[in-house]
Order: sequence, then structure tokens, then C-alpha cells
Amino acid sequence: MTSNPNSNDTILVAVIEALSANGTDGMKTLLEAVLNAAMRVERDKALNATPYERSDARQGYSNGFKPKVLQSRVGALDLQIPQTRGVAFYPGCLEKGLRSEKALKLAIAEMYLKGVSTRKVEAITKELCGLEINSTQVSRMTMELDEEFEAFRNRSLGVFKYLTLDAIYLKVRHCGTVIDQAVLIAYGINQFGKREILGCSVGLSEAEVHWRTFLESLQKRGLIGLELVTSDDHAGLRAALRSVFPSVPWQRCQFHMSQNAQHYVAKQHLRQEVAGAMKDIFNSSSLLTAQTMVKEVGKRFAKKAPEFVKWLEENINEGLTCYRFPKKHRKRIRTSNGAERVNREVRRRTRVAVLFPNEASALRLVTAVLIEIHEEWITGKIYLDMTRGDDDKLAEIDELAI
Repeated sequence: MTSNPNSNDTILVAVIEALSANGTDGMKTLLEAVLNAAMRVERDKALNATPYERSDARQGYSNGFKPKVLQSRVGALDLQIPQTRGVAFYPGCLEKGLRSEKALKLAIAEMYLKGVSTRKVEAITKELCGLEINSTQVSRMTMELDEEFEAFRNRSLGVFKYLTLDAIYLKVRHCGTVIDQAVLIAYGINQFGKREILGCSVGLSEAEVHWRTFLESLQKRGLIGLELVTSDDHAGLRAALRSVFPSVPWQRCQFHMSQNAQHYVAKQHLRQEVAGAMKDIFNSSSLLTAQTMVKEVGKRFAKKAPEFVKWLEENINEGLTCYRFPKKHRKRIRTSNGAERVNREVRRRTRVAVLFPNEASALRLVTAVLIEIHEEWITGKIYLDMTRGDDDKLAEIDELAI
């Protein structure tokens, strides 16, 4: 497939003329030209042929253009969307990055319209949107985003071997005051070893009823084949897991367990010793070795930290469930650190909004960020090798020892 030099020359001339005539004020014209050119290049790649080119590799045919006005930071852009026949096509350059930006604009716009904004928020709105926001625009943007995001949150699932659960808190206006509301997030590892964001939910707290409703929604959407759930220790979550997934083993996050263990000793130097002891236990090569280490640690701290020893004996088995599974999987299923990284990205992207005018606004922006992470995961590398090997047999032996 060859490019069209005349088309490229025309684009270059348009860009040069825009910059020569208007300087940086010509950015609108320049951006229109670049986006229109990029969309035509994408169409040629999708068709595997340029316009009028005769090629056996051609996948379809050009079918004219459809005008579209796109609001941007430099104003309204008049674009020509290439149409095709015989192959489905929509330019990715228009979709990439727009989804989360639209959600952020909407969150800030809602704050502005609800009367909870400040001069700073107003300035941010103008900077991000490049135009004045009115209620009609907000309603239209809300409808467009909510339909797409609802489809993502309610899509059918399927077979997922591992499930990781976690929660973060965002500031949301509720009944005339500002409160911290819980955002529940679930991601899973499917039968092919790829990670996927499975869902999210915003509610008043991490109470058992919120977690139970969230887990039941995953179940109703077709989540099957679950073999392990990993999360931090939380009474509401554990109660919900017992109710919805009673037969699925639970792995308590080893990282958080190590942190919790240090709360049972008062002296700083003992905390460091306890952290080292927990690390040795969790880095054991087998369940038998880990159980031996637990006994040794119990003896070592019996006199100088009896409360820690009691806690260790009562809770340690919850952190050793991962030994039932292949050794090559344990490092990535023994903690909820993957969810923590997702949470950090959500916090980073929602920090600009400061607080949300309602639950729907918070859920909208969180969903936008999660969709981007989800798409990065499913188009990226395999996260876990799901082929069976010799270490699977070792895992079965460890399971018998539990």
C-alpha cells in the first residue's frame, strides 16, 4: 500500500499557511488538518489500500465523508469522518484520550452548575473545555457518557480464575454535606492469563450490604470458574464473600498482613524484627516451610511480643492460601498490590475534581479511568502463564498439607 503524495502536500501547505497567516492563533485550522489527515491514514490502513488503488489485499472501499463538529480546547473543530463500505471503521485518533477527558469536564461542569465551584474551579473549567458550560451541554454529555459506561459496567463476563477486590474513598456531596464515599473496584485474571477490570460501584461505605450487592452483580453478569479471591481484611467484605462465594478460597493480602502485624508490638526495633519475620514466612518456598517458619517465629517472640504471637497463630493461615496454587502464580495472587496500583491511578485522575457533586459524577469519572486501564491490559502482554507444569503438582501437594 502506498501513500498519496498529493494529499500529503495539500495537508502540509494548509498547515504552513495556517501558521504563517495566524501564528499560534491558527492552531484550530492546523489541528483540523492534522486530524483529518490522520483519519484518512487510519482508513487506508483499515482498508489495506489507498483510494482508487487496485490491490488484491484490499479489505473494503472508501465511501465518502461525514461532517462532525468536535469541541476541543482550541474551539469547535470542523472534521470530515472517513466512511467505509465492506469493513467496520471508526478513527481511533478521535477516541483515544477523549473518554476520560469528557468525564473530567463533566465532573467539573457539574460542580460549577451545582453552585459548589470556586473561582479556581471556574478557571479550570474554561481551561479544559475551551467554551462556556451550560446545562444543555452537560445533559447531552451525561447521556453520551452514561450509555457507554453503563454498557462497560454491565457487560457479560465469563471464566475468571482469580479475583482481586479493593476500595478507595472519594469526597462526594450528599444531602447538603460532604462525605467520603466508598468506591468498590474488582479486577480478575481470565482463563487466558489476561487481567480485566470487572466492575466498580460507588456507595456510602464498605458495609457488607454494599459489597454483597456488588459481588452479586458480578455473579449475575456471568462470572464463573472462580478459584481464589484476594483482598485486604475487612469485616463487610468477608461477610459478603461468605454469602456470595462461600466455597471460593480467600487469600488475605500478605502486604497488608505484614503491616497489621507491626501494630501488635510497641517498640520500634521490634516492629522491624516482626516485619522481617513476616517477610521470611511469606517468602517460603512451600507451605510446609512456611508453617515451620511460623512455629520458629512464635518461639522467638513468645516472651518479648506475646500479643503478636497470639495474632499470628489466629490469622496466619489466611495469608497462606496462595500455596494451593502454582508457584509461578503465587507472587501475583498473594497480595492486592495490583488493585493498589489501579487505586493510585484513580486517585491521581480524580484529584483535579477535588470533590464530586453526586455519586453519579464520581462513578462516571472512575469508570472512565478504569476503562482506559482495562483496554491497556487486554491489549497488552499475558499477565499469568495459565499452562500446566511441574509446579502445579507441587501446588496440589501443598494443598493436601493445608
